[in-house]
Amino acid sequence: MSGTEGKGRIRFRIKGWLSREDFEELLQFSRYLGRIDDESLFEVDLDKANRNNVGLEDIINKLEDLGISTQVIEALRNIQRNEAEEAELLLEGNVFLLKPRTYLGERISGLKDLMKYDRNRKCFVIQPGLVWRVVEKLRELGVNVVDKSGVPFTVPLPSRISFRGELRDYQKEALEAFRSHGYRGIIALPTGAGKTIIAIAALAELGVRTLIVAFTKEQLHQWVEKIKELTDAPGGSIATFYSEEKKLAPITVTTYQTAYRHIHEFAFRFTFLVVDEVHHLPADKFRAIALGMYAPYRMGLSATVVREDGRHVELFPLMGGVIYSKSPDELAEKGYLARYISKIIKVELKPDEKKRFEELRKLYRSLAGGLTFQELVNRASRGDREAALALKVHSEMLQLIHRSKSKAEAVKKIVEEELKNNSKILVFTQYVEQARELGEMLGAPVLTGETDTRERKRILEEFRSTPRGVLVLTTVGDEGLDIPDVNVGIIVAGTGSRRQYIQRLGRLLRPGTNKVARLYEIVTRGTGEESLARRRRTASLDLE
Repeated sequence: MSGTEGKGRIRFRIKGWLSREDFEELLQFSRYLGRIDDESLFEVDLDKANRNNVGLEDIINKLEDLGISTQVIEALRNIQRNEAEEAELLLEGNVFLLKPRTYLGERISGLKDLMKYDRNRKCFVIQPGLVWRVVEKLRELGVNVVDKSGVPFTVPLPSRISFRGELRDYQKEALEAFRSHGYRGIIALPTGAGKTIIAIAALAELGVRTLIVAFTKEQLHQWVEKIKELTDAPGGSIATFYSEEKKLAPITVTTYQTAYRHIHEFAFRFTFLVVDEVHHLPADKFRAIALGMYAPYRMGLSATVVREDGRHVELFPLMGGVIYSKSPDELAEKGYLARYISKIIKVELKPDEKKRFEELRKLYRSLAGGLTFQELVNRASRGDREAALALKVHSEMLQLIHRSKSKAEAVKKIVEEELKNNSKILVFTQYVEQARELGEMLGAPVLTGETDTRERKRILEEFRSTPRGVLVLTTVGDEGLDIPDVNVGIIVAGTGSRRQYIQRLGRLLRPGTNKVARLYEIVTRGTGEESLARRRRTASLDLE
């Protein structure tokens, strides 16, 4: 039995007569060309083989069984080696499908977390937000990815825009880091350091359709104003997609909640994705924004990337990892942020408060039985009543020490002294009721999550316009609050979170002439609050 290879064709001959079974098997992947002398002539037809679901390995095995010449077998092996390096990328609905020509084996073991194998369709399914990572990794492995999805890699703006701002030295460094990492990554800079300006400079440089995701409505409008201020983008090319006003434009600004609900409308419209306050992104529903957006260029912005639950590591595959960071101290040293002083003010529980606290602590220890707080949470979630009661007691202990009357007295004393110095003061707490009590005691306006939009706007406008005064806030003041001349902060109640500490400190650090910001933390002596305060004071942008 012999074989020949013509130009672009692989032919083989079989001497003698074939059994009906062998002849029918050969017809699954080849064309019968007739007989020459005592030999049957066939030509391999790979399209026919594909239609009949016959793979190259099956063809080779069959021809080896029939004793076809090594010349023919080697020609097929060459095709197999070439096709092993190739895969097709297709789009089906809102997901990408990757169809390798042959089994890629252990070569793609490092990509298992980025795509899932669909046995029915015999292909890998990839979320839009991960496809660029998969394609890059495959090409690094020598696999040729043939893109048949029809999705353009970039979609340019209708016309080029220019950046009209000035970048500080560290902002230039951050932009260069973003550029050198393929226009992907997270920039971690303190509040007031101008992260927005870096993103807008990148937007102008890339010149592609851009979606910006802000955390609050106030931030959404701040983004629009800043883009108009720092670029020559036509007004019609910028829109907000939020609430009743849902407009899509080449540069669109939306919020986390809206982006999550309308991700399919955004998925393939934008090339550049900017996510502000990116530490929120790993939350289960918000991560769908990054996964659902194709956008091969993406920038995350945050003053506080590190999350207490450790999920900040999920930002690496979603956004490209942390590529640039500076701490408040580094920028204060250079004069870009105000210098600051942080003080802990320790107070004693009142006698009746101390008595009740000790009772609660004893009860908590009895109920907890030596279990950690997280173990109690896990047990309570599974219906353990004693664990649930322990958590309830723990919550009552926290409220008691956070809302001690001694704290209110300390706040009043600090505020009176600071107002003599014409200070502008923010008072932070975790509790709505405590915020209202402090507001009434200080004669100050109060902002909570329950404050309606119109009233919030009025309070902020009045506070911004006054040269001195006090504003009491719950956690609504931790993000998106821009009052440049505030110079004093008082933390009455908070968490041990490094993120919250840096956010609250950041409210005070906008630079000013000879400005020295002061952050006071009021903690109750002899309670767990002292250790929480130490944790807050050692807060840093530890990005490892």
